Amino acid sequence: MRSRDTTTDSRSKILTWLSPLSPGLRHRTIQERRVNDVGEWILETEEFRRWYAGSEGGEGESAVLFCYGDPGVGKTFIR
Repeated sequence: MRSRDTTTDSRSKILTWLSPLSPGLRHRTIQERRVNDVGEWILETEEFRRWYAGSEGGEGESAVLFCYGDPGVGKTFIR
């Protein structure tokens, strides 16, 4: 039987191998680089307004908003 420390250490090594990036550090870095009002235009679109009106209950197919675009176009920086 494995000890808890060995299992925890193995899990940590596997997670580091799967994602060598530090998500917390990446989030903080992006948050620091954000500029106010970036992406505000999306809140004014008819598509967003329809999604928002339909998602207030939190259920149904409108509950998820998917933002897509080519790499580097700024999706990460939308607040």
